[in-house]
Amino acid sequence: MHRRCPPLARSAALALLAAVALAQEAQAVDTRDRDPRNIRTGHPIPVEGYCDQPYVVVNRDGSWLCTLTTAGGHEGARGEHMVATRSTDQGKTWSPLVDIEPADGPSSSYGSPIVTPGGRVYCVYCYNGDKLSTLPDGKPLPRADMLGWFVLKWSDDGGRTWSRERHRLPMRVTACDRANDWKGAVQIFWSIDKPKAVGADLLFAFTKLGKYMLDDGEGWVYRSDNLLAEPDPAKLRWELLPEGDHGIRAPQFGSVQEEHNLVPLADGRSLYCVYRTTTGHPCHAYSRDGGRTWTTPEHMTCSPGGRKMKTPRACPKLWKTSNGKYLFWFHNHSGKGFEDRNPAWIAGGVEKDGFLHWSQPEILLYDPEPRMRMSYPDLIEQDGRFWVTETQKTLARIHEINPTLLAGLWRQGEAEEVARRGLVLDLGREQLQTGSTALPRPIPAAETGGLSLDLWVALDSLAAGQVLLQGEGLALATAEKGSVRIEMANGKTRFAWDCDPGLLRPGRPHHLVAIVDAGPRIISFVVDGVLCDGGEARQFGWARYPDALAPVCPAALRIGPAIHRLRVYDRFLRTSEAIASFHAGSGGTAR
Repeated sequence: MHRRCPPLARSAALALLAAVALAQEAQAVDTRDRDPRNIRTGHPIPVEGYCDQPYVVVNRDGSWLCTLTTAGGHEGARGEHMVATRSTDQGKTWSPLVDIEPADGPSSSYGSPIVTPGGRVYCVYCYNGDKLSTLPDGKPLPRADMLGWFVLKWSDDGGRTWSRERHRLPMRVTACDRANDWKGAVQIFWSIDKPKAVGADLLFAFTKLGKYMLDDGEGWVYRSDNLLAEPDPAKLRWELLPEGDHGIRAPQFGSVQEEHNLVPLADGRSLYCVYRTTTGHPCHAYSRDGGRTWTTPEHMTCSPGGRKMKTPRACPKLWKTSNGKYLFWFHNHSGKGFEDRNPAWIAGGVEKDGFLHWSQPEILLYDPEPRMRMSYPDLIEQDGRFWVTETQKTLARIHEINPTLLAGLWRQGEAEEVARRGLVLDLGREQLQTGSTALPRPIPAAETGGLSLDLWVALDSLAAGQVLLQGEGLALATAEKGSVRIEMANGKTRFAWDCDPGLLRPGRPHHLVAIVDAGPRIISFVVDGVLCDGGEARQFGWARYPDALAPVCPAALRIGPAIHRLRVYDRFLRTSEAIASFHAGSGGTAR
């Protein structure tokens, strides 16, 4: 028989529970507020309202110059124009905005800066130099920020002031232009690529459109063989590549092939280009002759013939770093549209035999609000440190990157080690024979920033429902289609997520790492050294659990007989750490 609490006692108990819940929620918020991956912890870059492509160069005196597109209204609105701002404290504070082009002039947008060896800064951008306001049929032009001229201006004082003159880059008319709404009399284009020095040349990629607006895209490359050394802008020479009438595209990937950007490879002649599509995968192509010809674009893979990389219709940004390695910003799911640009993931690339091999990715940045989007980033490198910019189209920020994150990406497949930091429990086969264990304490993921379960398992069968680990509010068990499921509950909210199907085989040892990352509220699996990305079976290989759920790894765990090595961490493991643990083998020791 249950005895009911007196009303006052019950009220006091409820108040105590509410206070505890509020304290836990505050602790979780505080944890995220301290997480440098949370974009809200970044330093803001000044804008007028709408903002895009905050791209940064380091001047010869060490100061930073950021150019960006901004406007008082929305993207594509009247008054969109190019501006610049400077920082002398590595992005912590910025100077007031300086106009590169005025807001009351023709639309100017989507620019990128480049610093020459002599210290001059050029900014190249789209400019509605013909002051177009109507479509060919006379109807009002909805937006004029992706058509007209490619132009440049320059600054000889680190971006404080800009030339009154502007120079137009010659853009030859090609088949794509002749097919557009103006039959080539007007060209439609934009660029997200940052100009870069390749030997004595300057190169950058951009996208032409064959139809207004955002249809029939293809990639092109500008090359100047004298911009880096020629002091007279009137004498600059430009070449449009590839040769011929057609740009970088493959018909089988549809109309949307856009936001081309490139990096040079080690031999000084080869180039690597990536761009976005609506197939759920980016595309890539190689040039072995400085951009004059290109391989037929293919879906981007981690390595030649390897697993396809996934990203929606969002900016797929490439960088080459000073150590000769590469980075790739994307969103790690196969969506087809503009949505789900949160979190941002990053992969590391290394060149082998003239081809890029990409690591499995890590979460680079996130916003606690899942619907918030971030894109159009830039990478800054100075004195061995790295920063990245991003924009949500109304806010622009800069964030320093933990260098160990990047080092881990570039070492994937080579590192064979078990992480020691945050290791709460490490049990071998003999210690697991009792079928249960006790942790020193429960692990509240919202307070510690996450938790991870690292285990070696061998299953006699793949029948669903076999318990691997179980405790109050947390379970790991086999599920349908040869997968493993993690379930978490707190009495009111329950959430479950499976690893990708078809990865496990009966009678074989497998390494599984279930990672609960309490910052972005994301659960992911790494199985046998491979981060689950959903494969062909589903759009996402990872899942976002609800804020109402605060996962806890309980102090007491029941352990199934299939496990023969178990490690529990009171933090989220990085993808690279989980992969290194796999390569260390079941007998690896923490260090």
